[in-house]
Amino acid sequence: MADTEHPQIYLITPPEIELSRFPSELAKVLDSTDIACVRLALATKDEDRLSRAADAVREVCHPRDIALVINEHVLLAERLGLDGVHLTDGARSVRKVRKDLGDDAIVGSFCAASRHDGLTAGESGADYVSFGPVVATPLGDGTVADHELFDWWSQVVELPVVAEGALDVDIVRKLAPVTDFFGIGEEVWRCDDPAAKLQEFIQSIK
Repeated sequence: MADTEHPQIYLITPPEIELSRFPSELAKVLDSTDIACVRLALATKDEDRLSRAADAVREVCHPRDIALVINEHVLLAERLGLDGVHLTDGARSVRKVRKDLGDDAIVGSFCAASRHDGLTAGESGADYVSFGPVVATPLGDGTVADHELFDWWSQVVELPVVAEGALDVDIVRKLAPVTDFFGIGEEVWRCDDPAAKLQEFIQSIK
Protein backbone atom coordinates (compact mmCIF):
# COMPACT_ATOMS: atom_id res chain seq x y z
CA MET A 1 0.00 0.00 0.00
CA ALA A 2 2.22 2.78 -1.29
CA ASP A 3 1.67 6.50 -1.62
CA THR A 4 0.79 7.91 -5.04
CA GLU A 5 -0.38 11.26 -6.37
CA HIS A 6 -4.04 10.21 -6.22
CA PRO A 7 -5.83 8.13 -3.61
CA GLN A 8 -5.76 4.42 -4.31
CA ILE A 9 -8.54 1.86 -4.23
CA TYR A 10 -8.71 -0.50 -1.27
CA LEU A 11 -11.24 -3.09 -2.42
CA ILE A 12 -13.52 -4.71 0.16
CA THR A 13 -15.35 -7.97 -0.58
CA PRO A 14 -19.12 -8.28 -0.09
CA PRO A 15 -20.27 -9.76 3.24
CA GLU A 16 -21.53 -12.82 1.37
CA ILE A 17 -19.85 -14.37 -1.65
CA GLU A 18 -20.60 -17.31 -3.91
CA LEU A 19 -17.36 -19.22 -4.39
CA SER A 20 -18.41 -20.60 -7.77
CA ARG A 21 -18.76 -17.07 -9.14
CA PHE A 22 -16.98 -14.45 -7.04
CA PRO A 23 -13.32 -15.28 -7.81
CA SER A 24 -13.89 -14.66 -11.52
CA GLU A 25 -15.75 -11.42 -10.76
CA LEU A 26 -12.90 -10.32 -8.51
CA ALA A 27 -10.32 -11.17 -11.17
CA LYS A 28 -12.18 -9.02 -13.70
CA VAL A 29 -12.19 -6.07 -11.32
CA LEU A 30 -8.52 -6.49 -10.37
CA ASP A 31 -7.55 -6.66 -14.05
CA SER A 32 -9.54 -3.51 -14.87
CA THR A 33 -7.53 -1.07 -12.73
CA ASP A 34 -4.80 -0.74 -10.11
CA ILE A 35 -5.92 -2.00 -6.69
CA ALA A 36 -3.74 -1.37 -3.64
CA CYS A 37 -5.17 -4.05 -1.38
CA VAL A 38 -8.14 -6.39 -0.99
CA ARG A 39 -9.95 -6.99 2.29
CA LEU A 40 -11.88 -10.19 2.90
CA ALA A 41 -14.82 -8.91 4.93
CA LEU A 42 -17.32 -11.73 5.19
CA ALA A 43 -20.19 -11.62 7.67
CA THR A 44 -19.86 -15.31 8.55
CA LYS A 45 -17.96 -16.54 11.60
CA ASP A 46 -17.77 -20.08 10.24
CA GLU A 47 -14.12 -21.10 10.10
CA ASP A 48 -14.52 -23.47 7.17
CA ARG A 49 -16.36 -20.95 5.03
CA LEU A 50 -13.87 -18.24 5.89
CA SER A 51 -10.93 -20.51 5.11
CA ARG A 52 -12.31 -21.63 1.74
CA ALA A 53 -13.15 -18.06 0.79
CA ALA A 54 -9.71 -16.82 1.84
CA ASP A 55 -8.00 -19.56 -0.18
CA ALA A 56 -10.04 -18.70 -3.28
CA VAL A 57 -9.52 -14.94 -2.99
CA ARG A 58 -5.82 -15.33 -2.22
CA GLU A 59 -5.38 -17.33 -5.44
CA VAL A 60 -6.78 -14.35 -7.35
CA CYS A 61 -4.88 -11.63 -5.50
CA HIS A 62 -1.38 -12.99 -4.98
CA PRO A 63 -0.57 -13.84 -8.62
CA ARG A 64 -1.40 -10.20 -9.33
CA ASP A 65 0.86 -8.98 -6.50
CA ILE A 66 -2.10 -7.54 -4.61
CA ALA A 67 -2.09 -7.83 -0.82
CA LEU A 68 -4.99 -9.58 0.91
CA VAL A 69 -6.04 -8.84 4.47
CA ILE A 70 -8.91 -10.30 6.46
CA ASN A 71 -11.33 -8.69 8.87
CA GLU A 72 -10.49 -9.42 12.51
CA HIS A 73 -9.42 -13.08 12.25
CA VAL A 74 -5.76 -12.84 13.23
CA LEU A 75 -5.13 -16.57 13.53
CA LEU A 76 -6.63 -17.26 10.11
CA ALA A 77 -4.52 -14.53 8.54
CA GLU A 78 -1.39 -16.28 9.75
CA ARG A 79 -2.56 -19.81 9.03
CA LEU A 80 -3.80 -19.10 5.51
CA GLY A 81 -0.84 -17.08 4.31
CA LEU A 82 -2.66 -13.77 4.07
CA ASP A 83 -0.84 -10.46 4.21
CA GLY A 84 -2.44 -9.11 7.35
CA VAL A 85 -5.56 -8.21 9.24
CA HIS A 86 -8.04 -5.34 9.45
CA LEU A 87 -9.11 -4.72 13.03
CA THR A 88 -12.50 -3.24 13.86
CA ASP A 89 -12.10 -2.37 17.54
CA GLY A 90 -10.30 0.93 17.15
CA ALA A 91 -6.83 0.89 18.70
CA ARG A 92 -7.52 -1.70 21.40
CA SER A 93 -5.83 -4.76 19.89
CA VAL A 94 -3.33 -3.19 17.50
CA ARG A 95 -0.28 -3.54 19.73
CA LYS A 96 -0.89 -7.23 20.49
CA VAL A 97 -1.69 -8.10 16.88
CA ARG A 98 1.43 -6.32 15.65
CA LYS A 99 3.48 -8.36 18.10
CA ASP A 100 1.74 -11.61 17.07
CA LEU A 101 2.00 -11.10 13.30
CA GLY A 102 5.37 -9.36 13.15
CA ASP A 103 6.63 -6.28 11.37
CA ASP A 104 6.00 -7.53 7.83
CA ALA A 105 2.25 -8.03 8.22
CA ILE A 106 -0.27 -5.36 7.30
CA VAL A 107 -2.23 -4.27 10.36
CA GLY A 108 -5.07 -1.83 9.80
CA SER A 109 -7.46 -0.29 12.29
CA PHE A 110 -11.01 0.94 11.79
CA CYS A 111 -11.53 3.91 14.10
CA ALA A 112 -15.02 5.15 13.11
CA ALA A 113 -14.66 8.93 13.52
CA SER A 114 -12.28 9.05 16.49
CA ARG A 115 -9.09 11.08 16.10
CA HIS A 116 -7.90 9.73 19.42
CA ASP A 117 -8.36 6.09 18.38
CA GLY A 118 -6.66 6.79 15.07
CA LEU A 119 -3.63 8.39 16.71
CA THR A 120 -3.42 5.63 19.31
CA ALA A 121 -3.64 2.96 16.62
CA GLY A 122 -0.77 4.58 14.77
CA GLU A 123 1.34 4.79 17.90
CA SER A 124 0.57 1.11 18.58
CA GLY A 125 1.88 -0.03 15.21
CA ALA A 126 -0.97 0.19 12.69
CA ASP A 127 0.00 0.59 9.04
CA TYR A 128 -3.14 2.56 8.30
CA VAL A 129 -6.36 3.69 9.93
CA SER A 130 -9.78 3.86 8.34
CA PHE A 131 -12.60 6.24 9.17
CA GLY A 132 -16.25 5.98 8.24
CA PRO A 133 -19.00 5.98 7.29
CA VAL A 134 -18.54 9.26 5.49
CA VAL A 135 -22.22 10.20 5.49
CA ALA A 136 -25.09 9.43 7.84
CA THR A 137 -26.70 6.03 7.34
CA PRO A 138 -29.45 4.14 9.20
CA LEU A 139 -26.82 1.61 10.27
CA GLY A 140 -24.61 1.81 13.34
CA ASP A 141 -24.91 4.58 15.92
CA GLY A 142 -25.07 7.54 13.55
CA THR A 143 -21.38 8.42 13.80
CA VAL A 144 -20.07 10.14 10.67
CA ALA A 145 -16.46 10.68 9.64
CA ASP A 146 -16.77 14.10 8.03
CA HIS A 147 -14.56 16.01 5.65
CA GLU A 148 -13.04 18.00 8.50
CA LEU A 149 -11.63 14.83 10.07
CA PHE A 150 -9.89 13.77 6.87
CA ASP A 151 -8.66 17.29 6.20
CA TRP A 152 -7.17 17.53 9.70
CA TRP A 153 -5.59 14.07 9.42
CA SER A 154 -4.03 14.82 6.04
CA GLN A 155 -2.39 17.98 7.40
CA VAL A 156 -1.25 16.68 10.80
CA VAL A 157 -0.62 12.92 10.53
CA GLU A 158 1.61 10.98 8.14
CA LEU A 159 -0.05 7.59 8.73
CA PRO A 160 -2.13 6.59 5.67
CA VAL A 161 -5.88 6.96 6.05
CA VAL A 162 -8.75 5.10 4.36
CA ALA A 163 -12.19 6.61 3.79
CA GLU A 164 -14.91 3.98 3.73
CA GLY A 165 -18.62 3.47 4.20
CA ALA A 166 -21.51 4.98 2.19
CA LEU A 167 -19.26 6.35 -0.54
CA ASP A 168 -20.63 7.78 -3.75
CA VAL A 169 -19.01 9.53 -6.69
CA ASP A 170 -19.60 13.05 -5.34
CA ILE A 171 -18.21 12.24 -1.90
CA VAL A 172 -15.18 10.55 -3.41
CA ARG A 173 -14.49 13.64 -5.51
CA LYS A 174 -14.65 15.87 -2.43
CA LEU A 175 -12.51 13.61 -0.23
CA ALA A 176 -9.89 12.79 -2.86
CA PRO A 177 -7.54 15.65 -1.85
CA VAL A 178 -7.55 14.61 1.83
CA THR A 179 -7.39 10.82 1.91
CA ASP A 180 -4.91 8.17 0.81
CA PHE A 181 -7.28 5.30 0.04
CA PHE A 182 -10.95 4.69 -0.62
CA GLY A 183 -12.35 1.50 0.87
CA ILE A 184 -14.89 0.52 -1.76
CA GLY A 185 -17.01 -2.60 -1.45
CA GLU A 186 -20.77 -2.89 -1.63
CA GLU A 187 -20.82 0.34 -3.64
CA VAL A 188 -19.58 -1.65 -6.65
CA TRP A 189 -20.48 -5.26 -5.86
CA ARG A 190 -24.22 -4.57 -5.77
CA CYS A 191 -24.03 -3.39 -9.41
CA ASP A 192 -24.37 -5.63 -12.46
CA ASP A 193 -20.91 -4.63 -13.69
CA PRO A 194 -18.61 -3.98 -10.68
CA ALA A 195 -15.59 -3.18 -12.85
CA ALA A 196 -17.51 -0.50 -14.77
CA LYS A 197 -18.90 0.99 -11.57
CA LEU A 198 -15.42 1.11 -10.06
CA GLN A 199 -14.24 3.08 -13.09
CA GLU A 200 -16.83 5.76 -12.25
CA PHE A 201 -15.24 6.12 -8.82
CA ILE A 202 -11.75 6.21 -10.27
CA GLN A 203 -12.68 8.95 -12.74
CA SER A 204 -14.06 11.04 -9.88
CA ILE A 205 -10.78 10.63 -8.00
CA LYS A 206 -8.80 11.97 -10.91
